[in-house]
Amino acid sequence: MATKKAAASSQGLLPWLGIALIIILLDQFTKTLILGFFQYGDSRTVLSFFNVVRAHNTGAAFSFLAHAGGWQRWFFVGLGFAATAFIIYMLREHGGQKRFAWALSLILGGAIGNVLDRLIHGYVIDFLDFHWSFLSPLFPGGHFPAFNVADCGITIGAGLLILDELIRVRKS
Repeated sequence: MATKKAAASSQGLLPWLGIALIIILLDQFTKTLILGFFQYGDSRTVLSFFNVVRAHNTGAAFSFLAHAGGWQRWFFVGLGFAATAFIIYMLREHGGQKRFAWALSLILGGAIGNVLDRLIHGYVIDFLDFHWSFLSPLFPGGHFPAFNVADCGITIGAGLLILDELIRVRKS
């Protein structure tokens, strides 16, 4: 009986790990393109409000702890491994909750994508640079901090988690 449950659990886990793998592959592919075609600090205008850049982030979101002296690299790698283990556990337990599992899969793919950067390069490669003048009071020149595909996965996943919880609360 326990073997059947374990087999069903791992089969239920595979599609969610597949989604995470897609995010990881897209993230690493786009970062490889940036590394191949851009030097550090390069920027190319695509639209009046969007540039492709090559930026290195040794910190977390919004460059939090970026200038902490180097220890943060290993802290964020460890945090990424812990988050990965926890998310896989949650996907095993709650893989049938589609919106929740989608959210966790996107976060998992993004977390692993950024951990890979930290392990390989010592920093996360960011390249999407959006800027609008109304952001000037918050960000220099109105440039929102550069980000990447992994960050998109994490952000969309977090939004789905919030939506899932709001829907769950409304139902009860």
